[in-house]
Amino acid sequence: MRIVVTGRFGQLAQSLREKAAERSGVELVMLGRPELDLARPDIVRAALCDARPDIVVSAAAYTAVNQAEDEADLAYTINAKGAETVALAARKCNAPIIHLSTDYVFSGSSGELYTEDDAPGPLNVYGKSKLEGERLAAEAHPQHVILRTSWVYSPFGRNFVKTMLRLAEERANVSVVSDQWGNPTSALDLAEAILRVAERLHGNEPPVHGTYHLAGADPINWSGFARLIFGISDELGGPKAKVADVLTRDYPTKALRPQNSRLSCEKFKATFGFELPGWNTSLRPGVQRLLKRG
Repeated sequence: MRIVVTGRFGQLAQSLREKAAERSGVELVMLGRPELDLARPDIVRAALCDARPDIVVSAAAYTAVNQAEDEADLAYTINAKGAETVALAARKCNAPIIHLSTDYVFSGSSGELYTEDDAPGPLNVYGKSKLEGERLAAEAHPQHVILRTSWVYSPFGRNFVKTMLRLAEERANVSVVSDQWGNPTSALDLAEAILRVAERLHGNEPPVHGTYHLAGADPINWSGFARLIFGISDELGGPKAKVADVLTRDYPTKALRPQNSRLSCEKFKATFGFELPGWNTSLRPGVQRLLKRG
């Protein structure tokens, strides 16, 4: 099975590399700029079809949440029109597509876990552009699986876990918001799940097209997650810091964030027969790897 991934250097792309290397019969091809530039739809189809995919994983995205407020046109070009362009190209190549989306498509006003049937209501440009990307990708290619995930962390790229460990080396105290809740998700766990979805799409099993939530099993707030990171780091001989809870209103950012973006992943579990572990399983090995890498 030949899987073509848009994006080379993000957390998910690097995690897919690691997980694909552990299984036989999977060939991973990473495409990124300049040969695959989502801002240039004229070159995307040729680049994708030349790679001869069996499955396309649409993972490249504009993810600078605050910056997107000032660069809305670019965010929509990449996250919306770019998603459509990749989906159209995948359809032309006769390859099903797995498109990655986000918990930020929701407003956070609900007190419950969000299901796939709940109405979206993004608060910021990033979330709005990703929601539009979902719509365009689904309309462009009927053989699609859209996966909404959240709070992704890994030994790679930029993420909250790496930021907390870096801050702990610089200061004794950090302030972290306590009234935003979500599902921390290991990119390595996410990559493993995506490969299983790809195998299902590539096989002769019944169709599984549609939108699913796929995130870590243990919801928590940001400050609680920070304390877990520092606790594990301290046990392993790494840096730690004392966490002070702050409210979102006392820590304003350019882009509004949903206060509750906890995702229910029951639909994914029922369809594919498995679920992602939570931070209680995946965070410790992730912190350990980061500390070893310094």
